[in-house]
Amino acid sequence: MAIEAPSIEKEARPVFPFTAIVGQEEMKLALILNVIDPKIGGVMIMGDRGTGKSTTVRALVDLLPEIQVVANDPFNSDPNDPEMMSQEVRDRLKANEELPVASRKITMVDLPLGATEDRVCGTIDIEKALTDGVKAFEPGLLAKANRGILYVDEVNLLDDHLVDVLLDSAASGWNTVEREGISISHPARFILVGSGNPEEGELRPQLLDRFGMHAQIGTVKEPDLRVQIVEQRAQFDESPVEFRTNYAVSQQELTDKISEARKRLKEVTVDYDLRVKISQICSELDVDGLRGDLVTNRASIALTAFEGRTEVTPQDIYRIIPLCLRHRLRKDPLATIDSGDKVREVFKRVFGFQD
Repeated sequence: MAIEAPSIEKEARPVFPFTAIVGQEEMKLALILNVIDPKIGGVMIMGDRGTGKSTTVRALVDLLPEIQVVANDPFNSDPNDPEMMSQEVRDRLKANEELPVASRKITMVDLPLGATEDRVCGTIDIEKALTDGVKAFEPGLLAKANRGILYVDEVNLLDDHLVDVLLDSAASGWNTVEREGISISHPARFILVGSGNPEEGELRPQLLDRFGMHAQIGTVKEPDLRVQIVEQRAQFDESPVEFRTNYAVSQQELTDKISEARKRLKEVTVDYDLRVKISQICSELDVDGLRGDLVTNRASIALTAFEGRTEVTPQDIYRIIPLCLRHRLRKDPLATIDSGDKVREVFKRVFGFQD
């Protein structure tokens, strides 16, 4: 079943079309691959101000597929997977109650920089709990983002305590709220998408490692492209609905292509020799842990599925491996080479590629 693009007429706040964005191919590829396989683990986008980071991420909304959820459940519980159900839904299932199912578009939730911990995690109504003896829970942004995308703009400016909350939820897939001896847990599995400007501060290494991919983007230098971008933005600002109509066909083609890729994921294979070489590259680059190996394998499979094939090639790995490993390298203040270029150099040596 193809993904249905949202009706242009029904769009309350028109979003700039994803297929209209000029350049920034690395960022667009990383976002698309995460939609195809959410288990890649999200993407961190670092670049100069005014390079379209937020515009591109928010444009992703049009391409998100539909998922099945338990109707009227604030946690987007999966009706077929107990691990992705809230406690209330699991209790209903144990009581042999028939769960009403609805289809809903994967949600994208914005995490504001000034958000409080209660707004992010949710709150327990202590008074109601004490007087009525029931656990009254007001879900937060993590509940809304379950099985969806959590977007943090200027993530490097986020308060440390909120970073810790995100790390805990991203690591465990659950959010636990405890107040006055009352504890409530719910599933909180989301694709973490962050963007930021490196001039405004570095990201904590613990949080950086949680992002499956890391895209670095710069300001477009070619005058012709700059003029094209400015003209497109002016046209969109003047008449957003008409501008979106011009890209409706290309948007639908891309959503269909992503839908087909999601179905094809399980058919894609990675040759054992290629998997060994991926791990050899991670080892030679002194990447901590095995997250780099896992993400590189997943991303190469997603790219192969996106391009309509079922067998991963070295070229597929070459395209995505800098995105998967550049942020996992140990920082060398005396380094004269970009971390992405360093990954490519080691790849060429291990795979015997020639320039």
